[in-house]
Amino acid sequence: MIVLVTGGARSGKSKLAEARCLALGLPASYIATAEIFDDEMRARVDTHRARRGSEWRDFAAPLDVVGALAATEGQGPRLIDCLTMWLNNVMYHGLDVGHETARLCAALQAARAPVVLVTNEIGMGIVPDNALARAFRDAQGILNQEVAALADEVLLAISGLPVRVK
Repeated sequence: MIVLVTGGARSGKSKLAEARCLALGLPASYIATAEIFDDEMRARVDTHRARRGSEWRDFAAPLDVVGALAATEGQGPRLIDCLTMWLNNVMYHGLDVGHETARLCAALQAARAPVVLVTNEIGMGIVPDNALARAFRDAQGILNQEVAALADEVLLAISGLPVRVK
């Protein structure tokens, strides 16, 4: 079972994904992809942690989501939050986006325990004014399409409400 939860910034994606993941069984693993570079990111991570209860096991995987999936296989459902931060990290560290995306998709296809993924819809606004931002937008769109194609269920979060897409 693969579930993709997508939406805009502060649309309620994470809360919806957490609830969906917990509904798939316990214990649940939270695979966090954020790298903390400043106080604002620290506050966001702390807010997410404070919201989660003891039924979650946390795994930090800013780059090695595939390894985290392997390490948690057979131990209940997993939540990856989020693909957008993961992609940012892949690009920031100079890794091959196509290769890393293919690795992730292969791991998702091989997964036996459920996986819920959070991602951002970033391509619905104006075209970014610089090449790096356009490359990121394009890579995020392609990643989202590839994961959505594999997913059994796709939810779009709008104002905290889920809209079933697939």
